[in-house]
Amino acid sequence: MTKADIVDSVYEKVGITKKEASDYVDTIFEVMKETLEEGEEIKVSGFGKFEVREKSQRVGRNPRTGIEIVIPERRVLRFKVSQVLKDSINGKR
Repeated sequence: MTKADIVDSVYEKVGITKKEASDYVDTIFEVMKETLEEGEEIKVSGFGKFEVREKSQRVGRNPRTGIEIVIPERRVLRFKVSQVLKDSINGKR
């Protein structure tokens, strides 16, 4: 599913114009992005939790050449699915 598909779905289910649906979807994604950039987590009840984690610097190896390289520290996004969504996907409502 793409962002355009999400906009179309909101347009059809809510009954607003496509422009309004697009603005709402863009705003939601922008708020989520800003929140994650600040290092805060996002919990969506019945869906899951988005969080940013810090990964420290480590030594890695190029699998083709075997040469060791230093992988710098970085921030990564993690998503943990809620049990409600897991059950829904697996037909256990």
